[in-house]
Amino acid sequence: MTTRDRQPIGRDYQLMVSALAEATARRDAEMGNAEHAYQESAAQAAGELSRAEGDAISADRWAGAAAAQVLDVDREAARLWDQLRRARGLRVRALGEMPEPVPVDAVPRAALPRSPESPQVKAPRALLARAAERIDHTIHPAGRRSLPRWALPLLPILGALVAALAGLVGSGLVTFGSTQVWGGPVLRALGWLAFLIAPSAGVPVAALVAHKRLQARLDIGGIGLTLLGGMIAATLMSLAFAAKH
Repeated sequence: MTTRDRQPIGRDYQLMVSALAEATARRDAEMGNAEHAYQESAAQAAGELSRAEGDAISADRWAGAAAAQVLDVDREAARLWDQLRRARGLRVRALGEMPEPVPVDAVPRAALPRSPESPQVKAPRALLARAAERIDHTIHPAGRRSLPRWALPLLPILGALVAALAGLVGSGLVTFGSTQVWGGPVLRALGWLAFLIAPSAGVPVAALVAHKRLQARLDIGGIGLTLLGGMIAATLMSLAFAAKH
């Protein structure tokens, strides 16, 4: 075989080597692209998995908080129901036992809370608070509440002022009735009657103020304090009036 005959074989060999090198380069490039795509997909999958785990943990915490809130709401509802059943003067026999809560399946999905800060979570507590306030007003109306402590020292002063005013009216009637006027004995009798009722004249005034202004009732202690102030003022007024006459 001559050199001329071997040239086509050498050229074909070079072409094959070049094609093999190009195929190897393409393979390496494709492998690099595939590796890069795999790394990106793995990183994205890891991120999605991490977010899914975070969502699962948040959902678990939210479920625990929701369960605790359900227990709190159930306890408060049971307490209010029992308090309403024990209320005196109310027709509570028709209430019966506490009704069971509505099943979750019967509640529209739009009404289900999405987070602990949702308005749907706060709504039951607000309703229970309003129900407790209404029950408290029904069982313990404003007119039956005791006076606040800060109002007790003011009762003797109020009783003394009203008694002094009644004593002044009585003194004026007695003085005016002692003159030579028509109906003098009647005026003097009214004056002495004013002196008689002066010590207790502050009690109805104190009761009215307590009911209208403080939404409370005047108990026996408040009546005693008001009478004490009225008696002291009436005694001083009587002594002063007797000294002048």
